[in-house]
Amino acid sequence: MLQKNTTSIGFLLCAAVSAVCLGSIQDSTNQGSELAQLRDLVLKMQQQMSKMQENHKKEIDELKAQIADLRQKEEPKPEDEAAKLRALVQSMVGKEPEPEKSPMESVFTSGQLSLRKLNPEISVSGDFIAYCGQIDDTRSRGDAFMRGLELNFQSYLDPFSRMKATTHISEEGIHLEEAYFTRFSIMKNVNLDVGKFRQQFGLVNRWHEDALDQVHYPLALRNILGDEGLAQTGASLDWVWPEWGSASQSFTFQVTATENDRLFTGDTRGNPNLLFHYKNYRDLSRDAYFEFGISGLFGWNDQWNIRRASTLETTHRTLGTRVYGADMSFLWEPVDRALYQGIEWRSEIYVLDRDIMAPDDSGCDNIKGWGAYTYLQSKMARNVTIGLRADYYKPDSKDYANVAGASLAPLAYTSGNPHRWQISPYFTWWQSEFVKFRWQYDHAWGRGMQNTEDILWFQSIFAAGPHKHERY
Repeated sequence: MLQKNTTSIGFLLCAAVSAVCLGSIQDSTNQGSELAQLRDLVLKMQQQMSKMQENHKKEIDELKAQIADLRQKEEPKPEDEAAKLRALVQSMVGKEPEPEKSPMESVFTSGQLSLRKLNPEISVSGDFIAYCGQIDDTRSRGDAFMRGLELNFQSYLDPFSRMKATTHISEEGIHLEEAYFTRFSIMKNVNLDVGKFRQQFGLVNRWHEDALDQVHYPLALRNILGDEGLAQTGASLDWVWPEWGSASQSFTFQVTATENDRLFTGDTRGNPNLLFHYKNYRDLSRDAYFEFGISGLFGWNDQWNIRRASTLETTHRTLGTRVYGADMSFLWEPVDRALYQGIEWRSEIYVLDRDIMAPDDSGCDNIKGWGAYTYLQSKMARNVTIGLRADYYKPDSKDYANVAGASLAPLAYTSGNPHRWQISPYFTWWQSEFVKFRWQYDHAWGRGMQNTEDILWFQSIFAAGPHKHERY
């Protein structure tokens, strides 16, 4: 169309030039008439060119509109492209596409849980330890070992109950650490635990060893409650009390069988142990809280080893054993910097009051001991924590404490004023939420107990599963 217009314009121009040339050779008499005719012709040409330009502009606009329509038709709509993809997938799997149903058309044919949801949640944690140092009068300088591998299982059994279990695997064998289920709201604000569990005596006894803020349990806890703490089989009631002012309160009462060898190795009658723990919690501000608690443990022993002359004899008499405790915690974490900054301060005290039959056949007696710890730690970054723990333990002093076959250590020693101190600075680095490393230095000294120690510890804890690094 454009070429046709251009040809017409060229033809007219040639005609005009020809007319001018012919006019130049005409007779002068006809010059005036011819000039008039030429002016008329030029005027007509101008009018025709204006009309052609208008037509040309209109044709250009029509072409642009046609091009825009073609482009719009070529671009696929989102729903068309999705349909093509669905058709492609169906062609690859060899199935006919099923018509989509609206939410109102969906039909559920079964209310049962899927098999996957019936499986318990499983977590695994490993605890590796290495140490080196100096222990007076001892040739050993260091060692490395796996302290244990823990398998943790938990699952909701129904809307009212949950099960938890922890199995500890080490080179010494397999040890069941916890296995219990919780029945929620057995009464108003009361939960019931039944099974074997770490008991709620103070704060850290409830925690698993790999979840501690330091390498080991506090010195006083290990000496009074045993190296692995207090964990027995029975029932526990956790009762949430009404608020007292701005403080939340709870009370725990536990009845368990006798399984702790440190305190109740002489129980042969199957007397139960009774434990209570009261907790008071209050928010000091939006960034800080304070918590304190009081604990009590009561049990009985009825069998005693007595040395008469050169013979170790067994006698029976039921006597009581009591352990009291108090704990406090303070935590400060600024709300807008909680991941990167914070301070924790925890302290506990343990007091032992135990009636015994003296192993030297001097009759009934009583041994007392006590210990405490305090530690302060600060979060320096999101994955770095530094801290310092101080421990003190003071057992009783008895002349008959080391009778062969009936030793009272570590609850009592023969030396006068036995005691032991320990200072432990530590550094914890979280490589990720699955792996953490800890370096700790212990300096322990005292009198009448163990030798002076200077030990550097390295600990690596690695865990996997939905409940990794859980306290309990």
